[in-house]
Amino acid sequence: MRFDIKQKILLCILISIEAMFCFTPLGSIPIGPIVATLSMIPVIIATLVFGIKLGVIMGGMFGLFSFFVWTFVPPNPAIAFLFTPFYTTLSYRGNFGSVIICFVPRVLIAIFCYYIHKLYIHIDKRKSMVLASFFGSFANTVFILFFIFLFFNKQYEAVTNNSILKIMIITIFSNGLIEAIISAIICPIVSLRLIKFINGAYKN
Repeated sequence: MRFDIKQKILLCILISIEAMFCFTPLGSIPIGPIVATLSMIPVIIATLVFGIKLGVIMGGMFGLFSFFVWTFVPPNPAIAFLFTPFYTTLSYRGNFGSVIICFVPRVLIAIFCYYIHKLYIHIDKRKSMVLASFFGSFANTVFILFFIFLFFNKQYEAVTNNSILKIMIITIFSNGLIEAIISAIICPIVSLRLIKFINGAYKN
């Protein structure tokens, strides 16, 4: 896959935005008692505009940036071991499962987004982007929680004094749903404008 200079510039901008969302408070939106993250948005936009390969790469970068954050400046040290093998909370240390939690759900954002968009694009391009953005974001939340349940069920409950199933239900229907709605609103608008810009660039 070859890219012209304008496409490369757009990709660099998306990567910069991803870094800003991951490393600064600008990537978090407080909504009442809930804090929604925007870090999945550049991954979804990259997938909708450039396809699955670049989407997966962007998802990997989201995972890498998140890995650095949880390793060196964890927003919640009590659960940092869930996302990095280099952190210990009480007697619980992260392991290879932490790497899976940190990277795989981010890559799955692009995969879910791409194939849902591809499945419905013949019906309506804009609606397919809305659905792809919603479920791409939602997949990130669901799979993070699923892998935490799979790899650190007892450790998580011991550290937080909460049932992992209870937390999963609350998180999915609070943060997960709000983040998916935000993605479904923002990503199609930005993606359609970028696609129009790129196509227009070829005509000039």
